[in-house]
Amino acid sequence: MNNKQPFGLDIGATTIKLAWILGGNKGYIYKSSVIVPAPAKGMLSESPLDEEEMAQAIRKAMEVAGITSKYVNVALAENQVYTKVLEMPVLSEKELRSAIYWEAEQYIPVPLTNITLAWNILYKPEIVDSNQKMQVLMVGAPTMLIEKYQRILSMASLTINSLETEILATVRTLVIGENYPTTIIINIGSVSTSFAIIRNGIMIFTYSMSIGGAAINRAIASDLGLTPAQAEEYKKAYGVSDKTLGGKIGKSTEPILTSILTEVKKSIAFYNQKYKDDAPVRQIILSGGTSKLPGIDVFFASNSGIETAIANPWKILASQQIPKEILDNGPDYTIAIGLAMRSYE
Repeated sequence: MNNKQPFGLDIGATTIKLAWILGGNKGYIYKSSVIVPAPAKGMLSESPLDEEEMAQAIRKAMEVAGITSKYVNVALAENQVYTKVLEMPVLSEKELRSAIYWEAEQYIPVPLTNITLAWNILYKPEIVDSNQKMQVLMVGAPTMLIEKYQRILSMASLTINSLETEILATVRTLVIGENYPTTIIINIGSVSTSFAIIRNGIMIFTYSMSIGGAAINRAIASDLGLTPAQAEEYKKAYGVSDKTLGGKIGKSTEPILTSILTEVKKSIAFYNQKYKDDAPVRQIILSGGTSKLPGIDVFFASNSGIETAIANPWKILASQQIPKEILDNGPDYTIAIGLAMRSYE
């Protein structure tokens, strides 16, 4: 059975993350995980040689992690797809299909002939009532992008079990049950940051902006005259606190974190206007490698007035012994774990 159980594969701009877990009655059992550097050209190159290099990097990462499954659940990069949560009257499958195409034409700025459309019903009311709406996640992915993932993974001798977006996988890992408090999840990747608002355990809003951890590294490197690799090390060591290094790193990173914070505030304003009710946003959860920056949670909490926590995807595991360095890298694995969990939904 194990060799058929898909693992989660998160191909980022700078790293590749793999996570393999098995579902059990008492929670998930950790099998293995690994983070390896991604080839420099990553998924952006059109060259067959670069695609082969990516396939080899994935194969090698599987060997290091001892993953023997031939099936994979993979996430499409958020900055390369079009994602929107739609609120619609309760529709039949057939009605929904045509409504989605109409919505896609309004929202997706490229011809739909080049786009593969998928949708996922996030919430459907049990009792059909004119006031009740269903929440549907619409995803439009360039067909060429999907074909590229299929080519690379088949070169790596893998079969794609499922393809979804990074934010869906993130939400699956972090949101447990409908009693979950209203939350904004911020997934800070290397080149983009995605936001999701969760209400009653359901994603009701998602948005992505093209700024991420790499921009923070560039700012630190240019302000302090460092190489990108040194900037990454400084960032990890000193974080964004104004108390370390005379506050220099904090000053460099502040403009980028502030632009992310601005989007958070806009999202909260949108939410408050739409849901004038008793479930205000109670917490911010930061995910992705950049969320491990010392002091970043304090920055968001003190500037938004909302309790802020760092993602811990390992909380889904049954109690077992796991190496500390893997636990400490939890925020990096959020997407990969959410992908691995998908088969148990």
